[in-house]
Amino acid sequence: MEIKEKVLEAMKKAGKPLSAGEVAELASLDRKDVDKAFKELKTEEKIESPVRCKWQPKK
Repeated sequence: MEIKEKVLEAMKKAGKPLSAGEVAELASLDRKDVDKAFKELKTEEKIESPVRCKWQPKK
């Protein structure tokens, strides 16, 4: 499974907006990898930020 997929899956399971650190912990990934995945997912418009510094999958 690709890192971006793991990040999205962890975010969906949590059911609430998460910070990169929280996603890294939940998905057992390195924080740098999560930051990179967030950047790509933002560009692809697959995640949104309802609260400052917290992200969730777009509905």
